[in-house]
Amino acid sequence: MELARLLSSQGFGSRAQCRALVAAGGVTVAGQVCADPWAEFSGDGLVFVVNGEAWRYRRFAYLALNKPEGYECSQRPSRHPSVYSLLPAPIATRGVQAVGRLDQDTTGLLLLSDDGQFIHACTSPRKQVAKEYLVTTRHVVDDRQLADLVRGVALHGEVSPVAATACVRLHERCLRLTVTLGKYHLVKRMLAAVGNRVEQLRRVRIGGFDLPPNLGSGCWQWLEAEQVAAILGSG
Repeated sequence: MELARLLSSQGFGSRAQCRALVAAGGVTVAGQVCADPWAEFSGDGLVFVVNGEAWRYRRFAYLALNKPEGYECSQRPSRHPSVYSLLPAPIATRGVQAVGRLDQDTTGLLLLSDDGQFIHACTSPRKQVAKEYLVTTRHVVDDRQLADLVRGVALHGEVSPVAATACVRLHERCLRLTVTLGKYHLVKRMLAAVGNRVEQLRRVRIGGFDLPPNLGSGCWQWLEAEQVAAILGSG
């Protein structure tokens, strides 16, 4: 693949912009400055340096972000900054999308990718990829509420009752709740349906991938093949 085309696929600008970047000596491959934008390289495993920062060629981008409170999962946020502003420019430029959304006041694990098949597999109701949340409630959670959440609750606009696949009370006002659907305000609506209210909501797991404990709020990391497989339940 021509170097300028390769760089463009990784989010470093249009091909014309990448040709100019290379010609200006801004790209190093295998420890050597490459000033030829038409030089051919195999993308697989290629590590290159752009303006002093090392990158590895990735056909698709798979990211985990520890979303902070006060950010919107939108390219065009209305009242709060966008989660995309937390990413380096090349990653945002290459067109990654949030894999499902978290409300601005919900924190925790958010996946992003530019692989349409992966996004569909994670969000399709048929795939039933589990999403696990830590839920802090306003009122004490009693046994009836726990039972109702697992049995299924009626939600406005839904034909069938919606049930948690798992629900464990950690403290009197704290739950670990797992769902497979990705509907709007789902966890908040479910808690409201049993007579309680969500005060804090944090997503901690998707599929077989847990939010890394060392991933700070507002920070992101690449996901490797085994982690992507774990998310989809094929690891």
